[in-house]
Amino acid sequence: MPENTTPQLILDSLSKELDLSIWHGEQYINHPFSHHSFSDDSATLVGYFNLIHSNQAQVLGKVESNYLQSLGDQEKKKAYQRLFGSETIAIFFTDGLMPPLELKSFVDEYKAPIFCSNLSSTEVITHLRYFLSRALAAKVTLHGVFMEVISLGAMLTGESGLGKSELALELVTRGHRLIADDAPEFMRIAPDIVVGSCPLILRDFLEVRGLGILNIREMYGDSSIKFSKYLRLIIHLTSMQSIPKSEDRLATPQLTKNVLGLEIPVIRLPVAAGRNLAVMTEAAVRNHLLMIKNYNAADDFIERQQRSIQQDS
Repeated sequence: MPENTTPQLILDSLSKELDLSIWHGEQYINHPFSHHSFSDDSATLVGYFNLIHSNQAQVLGKVESNYLQSLGDQEKKKAYQRLFGSETIAIFFTDGLMPPLELKSFVDEYKAPIFCSNLSSTEVITHLRYFLSRALAAKVTLHGVFMEVISLGAMLTGESGLGKSELALELVTRGHRLIADDAPEFMRIAPDIVVGSCPLILRDFLEVRGLGILNIREMYGDSSIKFSKYLRLIIHLTSMQSIPKSEDRLATPQLTKNVLGLEIPVIRLPVAAGRNLAVMTEAAVRNHLLMIKNYNAADDFIERQQRSIQQDS
């Protein structure tokens, strides 16, 4: 998405889907929406017009339109001022309604365009919320290889030269899917969801030392590529020497990395000669999926030991 999200972008992207047309204020459709964060307590992005909570995109259906028409002249003027005030970027009339002609002067005064749609208010709000939440979501680019491994979005990270790309290539040959190499882009689209995708210029490509640039789609087919996936796990490749000898060997350390305000689990995978990193990555993902279901192999093993000791005593 472009850095600035504007009513023009909404019109270009959703005009057919929402049966959208501009009623007045075409010269103002390049004013950008404000940045959106799920940690903000500010006004919501889009919603029904009311006199308490303002939205950057105001939606008026039959109920709201009938309410405005029932007001006296002075009360109606104040309501229109509230409608266009509070950082309103655009207004959407739904259900095939035509806006009152007196709104044209407010459009020109506040520089907020009015759109019309034949769809219901619920449909328009649903589409706009989804579109704007993604377009305005906080974004970050991380260094590594983003893969879908056993249906889970896993990011391979680590210092240069440890074999991230070689591991990704072996995982692809084992039936897993590449999302992005080197610079995957992540955005937070919900309070508990960070989704990763590939920049268009890097899509389908993987760089492997000694082989150069490989087109994974051409080599392994369409099924080897995935466009986007929720980030659920980070596999961090590290040297064996960096693992403390005092570390508990029975349990996987509970590490996390903050990505756009969300704590993502991290599994450190020591790299050493003779270790099959692809098999270990698959095992790490499978074990993580079990832990999500509240099964911990280390706890199970310790419990078995305790039962065995009690039986022998």
